[in-house]
Amino acid sequence: MRYLFLTYYTKPSGKIDEVMTIATKIRRKDLQTTNVILDFKEQKVVLCSVAGLTATKDWDTIVSYYYQHYPATVERLFQENGHPVPEIQAVEK
Repeated sequence: MRYLFLTYYTKPSGKIDEVMTIATKIRRKDLQTTNVILDFKEQKVVLCSVAGLTATKDWDTIVSYYYQHYPATVERLFQENGHPVPEIQAVEK
């Protein structure tokens, strides 16, 4: 696996749901529907927009934030793409 996808959905109650998936390639549909796409092979942020606004594309900041929520997945993606797991600092929400 190479990519980490995060998609946010607003429920009728107004709450926001987060869906995380991993994949080996990016499809056209992914670019249209996904909010955050992280490429662990090249260690770059492909896409990062939340609520229609473009957020920071700083790799370290984004990975640190999602590492808090999905540590096993992030570590696996680093290892599968030939990178050592960096010592990641916690990021304030």
